[in-house]
Parts: sequence; C-alpha cells; structure tokens
Amino acid sequence: MNGLSPLASAELYNPASNTWTAAASLATARYRDTATLLPSGKVLVAGGQDSSFKPAVSAELYAPGTNTWSAVGALATARDEHTATLLPSGQVLVAGGISSGNNVTASAELYDPATNTWGPASALATARYYHTATLLPSGKVLVAGGHDNSGALSSASLFVYPADDIFHNGFEALP
Repeated sequence: MNGLSPLASAELYNPASNTWTAAASLATARYRDTATLLPSGKVLVAGGQDSSFKPAVSAELYAPGTNTWSAVGALATARDEHTATLLPSGQVLVAGGISSGNNVTASAELYDPATNTWGPASALATARYYHTATLLPSGKVLVAGGHDNSGALSSASLFVYPADDIFHNGFEALP
C-alpha cells in the first residue's frame, strides 16, 4: 500500500496559537475516510479503509467538548474514496466510492444526526469514486467527475433532497 497505514490517531488544530494537540483516538483505524463537521460542532467520520485495507462500514462521531468518540450505526455499504456532503437539513449525504470486492458503487446513504442513524438515498446515475460533491446554493448536490472501472468520467449527477416534486427525487444524470 505504498507505505500507507490506517491510523486511529486524531489531532486538533488551534488557529489562534497555530498549534496542534493530540485528541482522543478513533475506535477504528482508517484512512481515505470522510470527516464532516455537523451543525452541533461534532464531527462525523465515515467509511474509509480499515486496518485490513478493505472498505469500512463503520462510522464514528467526535464530540470536541468531551474529547470523545462514539460509534454510529454502520453504513449499509462499505466504502472508501467516497464523498460526504452536509445538507441544509443537517443530514449528511455519503455517495459513491469503492465498496467490498473493489467494486465501484453508485449507492448513496443519508446520516441523520437527530436519530444517529443511516438511511437509504437514491443511487447515483453512474457508479464513481474520486469524484467531487458540491452543495449548491439551491440545496442540491452536484456530483461530478471521478472514475469508474473504465477510467476517468466526464459526467455529473444532481442530488435533489428533499424531493421538490414527484419527478425530482434523488439523483438525476446531467447532460
């Protein structure tokens, strides 16, 4: 793995003093995961590769006020090289990535911090990893580029949530 190893360590940066300090360690060593700052100030860490270098289903929540990590329900799909986007509702959209068996996935999931649970979201129009996911001012999420099993992608999808009408629910391919 090119000398890379999953880590459980975490650090906090203080911009006022330009210093780093050790934080509590994650329960699961990982890399190529996502970290999303929630409106509550907590940080959701999801997926990535675990210590066996396989895509992970685990997720953890960091509470900076108590310097503690707590387990969050497992993702439905193990994934790394995915994206995580904070939605205006406070939920987090996790999309795409590499899943078990080194397969590129089009699946997507929603984390709800109010219930501390994951739920399904409609799938991407195209399976992809190494893509971008950008929250637009409209509240929609633009997922663009990345790779599939054949190489680089030039396509994009738009995630609409919540559904603004019965014809626009979840991801739709863009021209």
